[in-house]
Amino acid sequence: MAQGQTRESVKMALDTLRTNKLRSGLTVLGIVIGVAAVIAISSIINGVNNRVQDFVSSLGSDVFWVFHIPVIGVRPTSEMLARKKLNIDDVMALRKLPHVVAADGAQQHVKAQFRVGDVSVKYDGKKVAGTILQGSTAEISEVSDLTLLQGRMFTDDEDQRGAHVAVLGYDTWQELFGGQNAIGKEVNIETGLYTIIGVMDKRKQPFGGGKNRQDNMVYFPLGTFHNLHPEDKDMWVSVKYDDPKNRSLVEEEIRELLRIRRKVHVDKPDDFEIFGPDSITKLWGQLTGGLVLFMIAVSSVGLMVGGVGVMNIMLVSVTERTREIGVRKALGATKRTLLTQFTTEAVTLCAIGGILGIIVGAIITGIVYLLPIGIPATLSTLWVLIGFFVSCGIGLIFGIYPAWKAANLDPIEALRYE
Repeated sequence: MAQGQTRESVKMALDTLRTNKLRSGLTVLGIVIGVAAVIAISSIINGVNNRVQDFVSSLGSDVFWVFHIPVIGVRPTSEMLARKKLNIDDVMALRKLPHVVAADGAQQHVKAQFRVGDVSVKYDGKKVAGTILQGSTAEISEVSDLTLLQGRMFTDDEDQRGAHVAVLGYDTWQELFGGQNAIGKEVNIETGLYTIIGVMDKRKQPFGGGKNRQDNMVYFPLGTFHNLHPEDKDMWVSVKYDDPKNRSLVEEEIRELLRIRRKVHVDKPDDFEIFGPDSITKLWGQLTGGLVLFMIAVSSVGLMVGGVGVMNIMLVSVTERTREIGVRKALGATKRTLLTQFTTEAVTLCAIGGILGIIVGAIITGIVYLLPIGIPATLSTLWVLIGFFVSCGIGLIFGIYPAWKAANLDPIEALRYE
C-alpha cells in the first residue's frame, strides 16, 4: 500500500513537472546550480589530490630533507634568516648515521627568467633562458627520484676536481638538441664550456598542465658549481634511510647530530628544519580544507534558493489542487496519506534537480579535464552521492510545510474552493 502511494506521488510530481515545465525548471534551477558546483569543485579537488598524492609517493617514504629555515607553510622570521647554513661537512656526517643509506647536499642558482638577454645555456646558435643551475654530490641519484634518458650522473672524482661536466634537464635538452643525442657535446653555460654526460627524464609535478620549471635545469658536480657560483651558500640536504619503519629513529638521530654539530644548547630550540614528504601532504590538506569550505558556501546558496523555490511551487500546487485535496479527504484519504504524497512530490522534484546538477557537474568536469591547462579533474563517487542525497534532503525539509498545509485543510472548505 505504502509503495503504491509512493509510486502515485512520484507520478503526480512528474505530471506537475510536465504540466508546468518552465515554472518547474526555474524552481529546481537553484538545486541544479548547487549540486553542479559541488560536483565540479569536488572533482577538481579530487583530481588534484590524486596528483599530489602520486607526486608525494614518487618522492619516497624513506626520505628526509633538512634546511636551515622552514620552507613549507611558514614565513621565515629575521631570526630564521640569520641562522647558520648547512654545509657539505654536515652531509658527510649524516652519511655516517647507522640507518642512512645516502645523503646529498644541493645548491642552486636561479637566474631572472624574464630579463632581456639573460641567457643561461647556449649550443650551436640555440639558447635557453631562465635555466636553474644546481650543484649536487654524486649521491643525488640515490636520494632523488631521477631517471636518466641518456648517459650517466657525475662521479665523486668529477666532483672533487671540479670537472667541466653537466647533466641537462629534459626541457633544456629538448630546446637545445631537439631530442637528439647530447652525450659528449659541449654547451656554453655562462662563462665556460661544459661537456654533457647525461640527460634527465621529465620530472613529476603535483599539478598538471604546462611545463615543469624543474625540467629546465642543468646539474653540475658540487665542486664544479662552487667554481661557477661561489656566492650561493644555501644548501638543501636530502637524506635517504633504510626502512620507513625507522622514520622516527632516523629523524631523532638527524636532529641530535645536527644540534651537536651546530652547538645548540639543550634549552634552545632547533636552528634548522627537518621535513618529510608528509609535510607537503599536510600543507595541501590545509589548502583544500579552505576550498571545501568555499565549495560548501557556494553550493549552500544555490541549494537554499532552490529549497525556497520548491517550497513556493509546492504551496502554489497545494492552492491549485485544494478542491482535489477536499475530494480525496471526502473519499477517506488520511492526513498521513496527504503528507506522504506532497512530501514525496517535493523530494522527487529536488531529486530530479539533483540528477540534472550531477549531469551538469560531470560535463563541467569533462570540459575542465580536456582543457589545455591540464587540470586533473576526477569525478568523485562520494560527492556525487552526497550531492544527490543532499538535494533529496532539501526537498524533504522544504516540502514538509506545504505537505502539512495540504494535510490539514478542512475537507468541507476545500470542496467549496473554486
